[in-house]
Amino acid sequence: MSGNTFGTLFAVTNFGESHGPAIGCVIDGCPPGMALSEADIQADLDRRRPGTSKFVTQRNEPDAVEILSGVYEGRTTGTPIALLIRNTDQRSKDYGNILQTFRPGHADYTYFHKYGLRDPRGGGRSSARLTAPTVAAGAVAKKWLKEKFSTTFHACMTQIGELPIGFESWDHVPHNPFFAPVADVSALEAYMHALRKRGDSCGARLRVVAKNMPVGLGQPLYDKLDADIAYTMMGLNAVKGVEIGAGFASVADFGSTHGDALTPDGFVGNKSGGVLGGISTGQDLDVSIAIKPTSSILVPRDSIDTAGAPTEVITKGRHDPCVGIRAAPIMEALLALVVMEHALRQRAQCGDVQVPVAPIPAAAP
Repeated sequence: MSGNTFGTLFAVTNFGESHGPAIGCVIDGCPPGMALSEADIQADLDRRRPGTSKFVTQRNEPDAVEILSGVYEGRTTGTPIALLIRNTDQRSKDYGNILQTFRPGHADYTYFHKYGLRDPRGGGRSSARLTAPTVAAGAVAKKWLKEKFSTTFHACMTQIGELPIGFESWDHVPHNPFFAPVADVSALEAYMHALRKRGDSCGARLRVVAKNMPVGLGQPLYDKLDADIAYTMMGLNAVKGVEIGAGFASVADFGSTHGDALTPDGFVGNKSGGVLGGISTGQDLDVSIAIKPTSSILVPRDSIDTAGAPTEVITKGRHDPCVGIRAAPIMEALLALVVMEHALRQRAQCGDVQVPVAPIPAAAP
């Protein structure tokens, strides 16, 4: 395996490079009969695409998706769905000065040593540009899960750089460029203006929630639902940490208070993040990630060239000063892919299981 395919029953193979003619994916295993059009996918791509605000890269890509196969007369056929997104606004000349050098914190060094060569144009295969096909595949999974279980996915930013962001309402998320769940983002705007002026970058923390989750998704031991969630989230560019439920705060908790008590009316709390023993409880899946600062910045930094000689690197071009700003729709897509995979596994293995006691209701959000 070369690390370009996610999933087994809902297998998504991602292809392309940042400055190649196109990027895309092939989805193998989507159930037949679901209504699907480009419009069903485009809405999520529009949320992720570059050039949407002054706080992200100004690369102007329409990210218009084309369905090349797997759909006939508006419905999925059960055969592979090929999705294509053409690159239209490459500026490869911006990367001429790093052909023989390595950006600190970037995958330049590791790709060069693994493959013996690398595509420096926009990071090539290691670019966050390759998250667009992931979002496209996630949109297909989200549609099936919503129709089958009423499951929905919601992501937001909870911290940018040193600034924590409180939670007011999910309703605010679509109305600001930070995917922040607050009405006033003026402090975030000021922070980003100052960061751009310095030519620097920052990290971010984001949260994603899956609501109306079915009970029982996940496998014992190595294919636990939460294990697959962590594995998948770590596959997103620049992610350096994943938390599920209470996460690292669990360290300072006690057994007498940490376990989510069960009542006939539902769970009391959701410190488990919606997973117990690697299997979904029916509560909201609640996942957070930490994203490191963007590696491509204007601040001069020490590095070496391909011959091992010392040099200084300044990265020109169009880059996100905080890659976390556009990560919310990607998180939703990744979580949807994991849930989709496990939903199909559950249907295959345990679809006929009859439980004499109905699941208890999920806790109120």
